[in-house]
Amino acid sequence: MSDRPLYSVKMRASRDGAHISGAERIVAGKAAPETAAALVRRAMAHPKGTPDSISLKVVETSGILHIPALPVSTEVAATPEDGLAVAESLLRKAGIARASEIVAMLKGSRPMRGAMLVDADSLVRLEPDHERGVRATCMDAAGAQGRLPPTAKNHYAEAIVLASKVAAAPGIVAEICISDDPDYVTGYVASPGIGYRRITRMKEPGDPHGGRIFICRGISSSPDETIRFLEETPVLVEGATPLSGVGDSCWRDSIDSELKTMRGRGLWRSTRVLGGLPGTVASLAGRNVAVLSSNGYLGLAEDARVRRAAADAAMQYGAGTAGARLTTGTFPIHAELEERLAEFFGAEAALSFATGYMANVGAISAIAGKGDLILSDELNHASIIDGCRLSGADVSVYRHCDMGDLRGKLSQAGGYRRRLVVSDGVFSMDGDLAPLPELIALCREYGAISYIDDAHAVGVVGHGGRGLAEHFGCDRADITIGTLSKSLGSEGGFVCASRRVIDYLVNRSRPFIFSTAPSPTAVAAAIAALQILEDEPWRVGKLRGNVEFFTASLARRGIPAGTDSAIVPLILGDEKIAAEASARLMERNFMIPAIRYPTVPMGAARLRVAVSAAHGRDMLAAAAEAIADVLAAMR
Repeated sequence: MSDRPLYSVKMRASRDGAHISGAERIVAGKAAPETAAALVRRAMAHPKGTPDSISLKVVETSGILHIPALPVSTEVAATPEDGLAVAESLLRKAGIARASEIVAMLKGSRPMRGAMLVDADSLVRLEPDHERGVRATCMDAAGAQGRLPPTAKNHYAEAIVLASKVAAAPGIVAEICISDDPDYVTGYVASPGIGYRRITRMKEPGDPHGGRIFICRGISSSPDETIRFLEETPVLVEGATPLSGVGDSCWRDSIDSELKTMRGRGLWRSTRVLGGLPGTVASLAGRNVAVLSSNGYLGLAEDARVRRAAADAAMQYGAGTAGARLTTGTFPIHAELEERLAEFFGAEAALSFATGYMANVGAISAIAGKGDLILSDELNHASIIDGCRLSGADVSVYRHCDMGDLRGKLSQAGGYRRRLVVSDGVFSMDGDLAPLPELIALCREYGAISYIDDAHAVGVVGHGGRGLAEHFGCDRADITIGTLSKSLGSEGGFVCASRRVIDYLVNRSRPFIFSTAPSPTAVAAAIAALQILEDEPWRVGKLRGNVEFFTASLARRGIPAGTDSAIVPLILGDEKIAAEASARLMERNFMIPAIRYPTVPMGAARLRVAVSAAHGRDMLAAAAEAIADVLAAMR
């Protein structure tokens, strides 16, 4: 290691006074500025939300202590209850007689920034400030100096460094920890004697609560030396190894445990094999069921004209394209579809993708990259989230449809090459609309690119089904994404934008460049469906009438429901209740899915009804009655 001074770079982020994120590195001086910036980016993208306060502290260190990493092993737990039982057993192996009481203390602890410092025998808390706790800080893995740390969090790598320092502190006999990251369910028990024992499940997915207890012995009369070591002594941990398994069956056991937990929490999913055309009635296990879950909002997937166009294209061009668009995969109908899409939506140009998911991933990751900023609505679709992650750009999440919050973030977002504001048009789980006029106005004011995903708006919103811009009577976003697989009854996605942007995507979008072209059957079906939508705009009006009829039918039965689109969410909260309600409706031959974590946050499970112009009023009235009966019975 160089004799040049090293610096401790610490980041702490909070919102409304509550801790969100913390991290630190010990780095060479030349790496300190980039390290600080990387830790800020990490704080801005934390799953617990966007902070309103970020504190950075950069301090030159001296007298660095080098200590060995604890040996690592993994304990597989199928449920949080199993994980806590394993933790209790490990604490006993570490010499903690009152292990069950310490586990209970951890479960009942309030959120705090640091850890509890607890005497192993008396269970007396020794930290001076019980609200603050004790913070193990000023540490890093040896050998990381001078390298820019990744923005994303590596839970294991950071935990083994922290646990090794804690185990080396005077008087510490053990530690128990559960992460407060809602997406990370693994915790650990560590001690000098048993090492670092990683426990695969100690809480449920989506749970934002966690805690940490440092367990000590023989320092109750004077804990100051231990606290000073934990909070002030700079430490580099030697020999921290990448995470490995515990035998050939480790990965199988971990998958089995997760599947078991999914079943127990009402999060289990499986596919259903449906017979018949993709319409409002399907054959399932020998019986007919009413389908109120399809995104075929206009009933065009089963339209004879659309099906005939697909069949004719297969006979003319073949079943597939056998090539990417930039090699052998562009047929005349690809060009025709893109010309028709641009004309229909009033854009200079359009570009088609194999799926709507790939349209979002491909457009976002091409337009934005390192040195850029993406501002993303907190309820955006998974394809948008993944596109943001793959882009390498900094990401700032603004509160749902909150243009004041977006303005504040734009006003503070200087120094970036490009700024991209991304939002769903119709939000797929709640059915509400993005405030497009205000969003576009803010983008123009601050020189940002406006980007709207109109997947659930095409054929649904606006007099002629042209999406949010038609609905609000405003200009279109700089980039509009759409899908061919919902109202248009086919498969694929598309981007409408200026010719400059489309040319850029042709040359920079990896999913476009490296994917086989959409099949001729899907493209021809989309062209036919687009023509029907243009010739028969009454279908959009019929869909709106069906939505109003259905929500009124629910209201008459005491179930308030409303929507600006074709998506009607019925929020139930508990995952098991939502799954059970969906199952009971299926018993009555109504297919209405339960939407649960991770599609929506934990505790926000719901039934999601998708109304179609093809639904008959009798079916909608019967569905409303069945929903009311099932929910009343479950209460």
